[in-house]
Amino acid sequence: QVQLVESGGGLVQAGGSLRLSCAASGRTFRSYAMGWFRQAPGKEREFVAGISWSGGSTSYADSVKGRFTISRDNAKNTVYLQMNRLKPEDTAVYYCAADSKPARVVVATERYEYRDWGQGTQVTVSS
Repeated sequence: QVQLVESGGGLVQAGGSLRLSCAASGRTFRSYAMGWFRQAPGKEREFVAGISWSGGSTSYADSVKGRFTISRDNAKNTVYLQMNRLKPEDTAVYYCAADSKPARVVVATERYEYRDWGQGTQVTVSS
């Protein structure tokens, strides 16, 4: 399995920016797609963004498209989520996750397609 640790969460004002990081260890990081999910209180965990093992393909939820950018640095075993023009509705605990299947061609967007999860980092956006 992969051990994942998120960092970079915090409190920001609407319109501001934040960059989340997810450091990975364990199974070979390079071969797996990575994703970011978020969960607000009382709501289901939802897909935010994903990136293929090579970094060549990305996928975003409609709610964040154009504002968030996912990237990865395989040499550092780290995936990032750059969040710009943040909105109060972006407030949630953000989790990174590793795909359960290596070297997917199409970025997975469903929870069941991911296996290992980080502990989460809180992002709060004030209005």
